[in-house]
Parts: sequence; structure tokens; C-alpha cells
Amino acid sequence: MDRDKAYFLLLNIGHFLDHLFTLVFASVAALVLYREWNVSYAELLAYATPGFFAFGLFSVPAGWIADKWSKDGMMCVFFICIGLASIATGFAQTPLQIGIGLFVIGMFAAIYHPVGLAIVTMKWKNTGMRIAVNGVWGNLGVAAAALITGYLIDFAGWRMAFILPGAFSIAMGFLYMALRREGIRADQEAKKDAVAAGPVSKPYRSAIIRVAIIVFVTAAVGSIIFQSTTFALPKIFDERLQGLAVHLSGLLEGLSKGKEDGVATVIGSLAFVVFAVASLAQVVVGSMLDKYGPRNVYMVVAAIQIVFFALMPGLTDGIALAVAFGFMLGAFGQIPINDYMIGKTASGAYRARIYGVRYVVSFTVLAASLPMIAFVYNNWGFDPLFWILAVAGIVIMCAVLNLPRELPTPDSETAPAE
Repeated sequence: MDRDKAYFLLLNIGHFLDHLFTLVFASVAALVLYREWNVSYAELLAYATPGFFAFGLFSVPAGWIADKWSKDGMMCVFFICIGLASIATGFAQTPLQIGIGLFVIGMFAAIYHPVGLAIVTMKWKNTGMRIAVNGVWGNLGVAAAALITGYLIDFAGWRMAFILPGAFSIAMGFLYMALRREGIRADQEAKKDAVAAGPVSKPYRSAIIRVAIIVFVTAAVGSIIFQSTTFALPKIFDERLQGLAVHLSGLLEGLSKGKEDGVATVIGSLAFVVFAVASLAQVVVGSMLDKYGPRNVYMVVAAIQIVFFALMPGLTDGIALAVAFGFMLGAFGQIPINDYMIGKTASGAYRARIYGVRYVVSFTVLAASLPMIAFVYNNWGFDPLFWILAVAGIVIMCAVLNLPRELPTPDSETAPAE
């Protein structure tokens, strides 16, 4: 494997580990700690909350340090320090100690999105496809967290679920350091060049501010859509696919001992299949971004969201499954677009910081979406939620219509043509 491929592979492994580390505790708490420590599951989740808060909050300082010092250097810090934090968390003896460990994990996990994505968008020309592939690796980290943690709990104990991934991350950190030693020096030279460069033109400044506003608006609204669909989909399927699930569980003899358990397994399996297949929409969107540009692609994705969310109210069983697959394609498909636009428009001297702000916005809205979902569902059920998400898609469409047809780039002398 050449150095360029190894570089991209390590960045992808970093995205995988980033999401895995933030979700290890979810399985540990649910499967073993509530019994071992005699603490309720709800109480244990309270100790995880500061870690998720740190995951978003520290994105901005991580991006700022990367821009001022070195992006590759910060990636070394990410791999090694999150690994050390995870190992230390594996030795926790009390809920408070594990809460402190999770906070430190979240603090170092915050490095990846502003720094890793900045590198991906700066290094390679086919930006859309690279961001999409990198995003799929992140999704694999989410999907694998429960699988890997559950296996380690059964065969090595819950502490190994923190310690072994931590040791692997540290090893990846030293590999990254060996591979990118020259890149850290190159970052310093790039910093000098950025300082020596003259001020940007007013048309470019105006155009990039316009794009930035649209990016942050669509990122915030898109986060509502993503969180609402990914968090609520299993419950939606539980309510809407009962007839289909009973039929499928009857066909799959021996799936479980009891009929009710078989239905639950089928519903969970259907949700997993929809998530897994729909996540591949990122790859399709990534290839389209490089060919057709973000404005056209985003309009198509927004239209898919509007249509399928508007169709979903009242549907059940097979047709509900098909429509749910449609709106999940839209929910996953939107993920790489904002990162692509930031990568194309932001100057290298500020790119990581802008990514940091973008993810603070996204993660804050993700957290705020959960009370909204609960309130709507408890009062009116899921149908009004689908209408709310359709309106969110319309808001995204209106924002995207204001994007320039060609994005301003750091070397632009004038604003792009409309």
C-alpha cells in the first residue's frame, strides 16, 4: 500500500474509532454495569451526558489549535489521547470515575470531525467521494460499537471493551505519526504562507459569508431530520410494521421461542437493514457532488425528504417500510453535502475552525431534538412529526435555492456567477 492510500485509510479508521469510543458505554451500561454496580440504567446515562456535551463543545478549540499548529499533529493527539482516556476509563471503580473518563473521551473525540474532515477536503481532488467514503467508515463505527462491545463483555469483561480499543487506537496513533512526520512540518510552512497572503477580495468575502449562513442553517435543520429519523425509526417500525413483522416471523420458523420475541427481532432486523442500505446513499451523493455540484444535489435530496415525509402519515406495513426507506435515503444522503461545501469554500487557514463551528451547531441541535420528538409523540403520535420533518425539508430546499451555482473558492478573485 502506498503512503497516500495508507494516509486515507488511517483517517477512515480514525472516524470509525471516533464513533465507536463514544458508544462503548451505551452497551456497557445497558448490559452489565447496572447489575454489577447496582445502579439503574437511567442513572448511568446521566454520567454519559457530559461526554456527549464535550463531543460537541470542544470541536471549536480543536479546530482552532489545528489551524494554528498542525492538523496532522492534532490527529496524532486524537489517536493517542483518546486511546489513553479509554484505557483509563476501563479501570474506573465508581460511576463518577467513569463519568470523568467519558468526559475526557468526549473531549478528545471532538478533535476528529473538524480536523479529520479538513484534511480529507484539503488533500484530495475528488472531495465528494472521499467525504462519502469517510462518512461510511463513521457509520460502521456506530454499527460496530454494540457488536464489538457485546463480544468483549461476553468473552473478556466490560473493562476490556474500553482497554482493547484504546490500545488499538494508540497503535494507530504511532503509525499515523510515523507516516505523517513530514506533514506536520508542512503544516508549519502552510501557516507561514497563509500569514503572508494578502486580504481576500470583498466579492469573495461576501460570497463565502452567504454560503456559510446557508451551510449552518441547513446543518441545523438537517440535524433535526437526522436525529428524528435515526432515533425514532425502531419505534416507528414497532407501531407501523406489526402486521408485516408477524407475517415474516411466522415464515422464519425457529427465529425465537416466542412469537412476540420473534416479532421484535424482525422489527429490529428491518430497522438495521434500512439503516445499513440507506447509509450507502452517502457514496452515491459523494460521486454526484463531484459531477453536478452541491446546489443541484442538495435540491434533489431535499425533494426526496419532502416527498417521502409527506407520504408517511397513516401508512402501515409494506408500503410504510418502502416509504421509510425513501426518507432514510434522504436523511443519510444529506450528511456529506455540508462538509463538501465547507471543504471547497473555506480557506485552509480557517477550515478546521469552520468545521468545528459546524459540528457544535449540529451536535447541539441533535441533543435538542430528543425533547421535541418526545413532546410531539406523547401528545399527537408520529404523524405530526412526519409533517414537521416535511416542513424541515422545505426549509432546506428554500435555503439551498439561495446557493450560488458555483461555490466560491479560496483563490477566487470575484464572486461566482449566479
